[in-house]
Amino acid sequence: MTIDRKKDKLIIFDTTLRDGEQSPGVTLTVSEKIEIAKQLSRLGVDVLEAGFPVASQGDFDAVQRIATEVGPLMVGREAIGKPMVIAGLARAVPADIQRCFDAISNAPHRRIHTFLATSDIHLEHKLKITRDECVTRAVAAVSFAKTLVDDVEFSPEDAGRSDQNFLCKVLGAVIEAGATTLNIPDTVGYNMPEEYGAMIKYLRQNTKGSDKVIWSAHCHNDLGLATANTLSGIMNGIRQVEVTINGIGERAGNTAMEEIVMAVHTHPDFFPVYHTVNTPQFFRISQLVSSLSGMVVQPNKAIVGANAFLHESGIHQDGVLKNKTTYEIISPETVGANTVNLVLGKHSGRAAFRSRLQELGFGELTEAEFQVAFNSFKTLADSKKRVTEQDLIALLSDQVSTAAGENAPYVIKSLQVVSGTSVATATVELQNTKTGEVITDAAVGKSGPIEAVFIAIQRLVGRKIRLLKFDITAVGEGVDALGQVSVKISEEDGSAGSESDSDEVEVKNDGLNQATYHGHGADSDIIHAATKAYLNAINRLVANTEHERILGERKVDV
Repeated sequence: MTIDRKKDKLIIFDTTLRDGEQSPGVTLTVSEKIEIAKQLSRLGVDVLEAGFPVASQGDFDAVQRIATEVGPLMVGREAIGKPMVIAGLARAVPADIQRCFDAISNAPHRRIHTFLATSDIHLEHKLKITRDECVTRAVAAVSFAKTLVDDVEFSPEDAGRSDQNFLCKVLGAVIEAGATTLNIPDTVGYNMPEEYGAMIKYLRQNTKGSDKVIWSAHCHNDLGLATANTLSGIMNGIRQVEVTINGIGERAGNTAMEEIVMAVHTHPDFFPVYHTVNTPQFFRISQLVSSLSGMVVQPNKAIVGANAFLHESGIHQDGVLKNKTTYEIISPETVGANTVNLVLGKHSGRAAFRSRLQELGFGELTEAEFQVAFNSFKTLADSKKRVTEQDLIALLSDQVSTAAGENAPYVIKSLQVVSGTSVATATVELQNTKTGEVITDAAVGKSGPIEAVFIAIQRLVGRKIRLLKFDITAVGEGVDALGQVSVKISEEDGSAGSESDSDEVEVKNDGLNQATYHGHGADSDIIHAATKAYLNAINRLVANTEHERILGERKVDV
């Protein structure tokens, strides 16, 4: 953590749980959102955008629980001196704004973030209103939000393609109405760095009352320039950055928090800001978000990728062995990448395990939750000599994913697989948690045991499922490594039938309106890991169907 009181504080506004969750196929449960929110609090995030409360009852409940359970937390924030601000997103509509306030009202520090498009493209084709009507709506929204909270943020959607003089008019009006933060989004990732920086400079110089507010950047990565644009904004007066862990988000994603923070961290004499982020937490939370979201981090991802601190070239290896600074501008310790090989074993006791969980940020587990985690650890330790931090994070992510417990429609009772050089067979036994009924089916897989398992599960749950993505990775090295599986599914028309249901069928739409669901599973047995991931995704599908959640209702670009 670098603090220079002579400079301005860079406010870190995290939107992993709102914009990040809009990544195609990402559907986080309430339990998963709360766990990520706790880790973001420990990381040192200043403002957490917990969700879009009006979108659905599920989103409202998640935001409300985060405001209540995570909003007051101070663990790991002692140097900052206050808990996170919990923000909710709302359209410039009174009902949205009221719903947002109702969700965040229990947080000690709360913010309403309201938005309205300002580009002529959006005004004409989407909203079908004039510029004057746009100003009126924006002022009315901010004015109403100000009667509910003191902290109000306004975003002119598609600011990057808006007329700048009109932007100055809108922004000046909302400042007068009580806005405290103005967020300037490059909603479609269109701007060049110099262009975005110049726009920020122009707006600050030509907007009435600009010195009374915090200016914020929210950049998308459609051209791979989100980080560059945000840094350009900082050099031109931006003092809040809207970011996500691993850069996840709509389309090509958002600005990656770890990239912005470490750019500022490694150039303390260049940027006019300082940060208060606990950077050694980056690697851990990156793995957690990746596991729970199903968004795999590319190996060459800056800061948190698996290859970020590896050196293949002989010349580089020689230099690093002599002095790490020859080829490393950031030490692995600075972002927590050095702890992945810290080891526990089968002889490690409850006290050592609990201590390691606390170091990882999972110190608030109930006794029952701790016992489940400890049992999973012991089972893994019996089959693997060295249990690393990466293994623990994978196990805990798996536990969080299935934490719904009684809310999960189906749980695995038993699994039996027989496989050879020809066909594979699988017998799966599930329990319906609502009725208590145990159901069993068997299937043949022409392509192997995992296909057989998936066909059997489809028939048991009475759903016809299309597998859109299947990723499997080894956590660590060796033949005893933990297997981590991530799947993405969608439901096809019709009901589940015979083994032929698994054959590829023609896709009749372009996927734009197709509901997709992600599932995650970890186990030393990769077939069991795949089974857990597949059933986890199906449970999400079934739960969302039962709640009649409408796809796209909460999908908004800001």
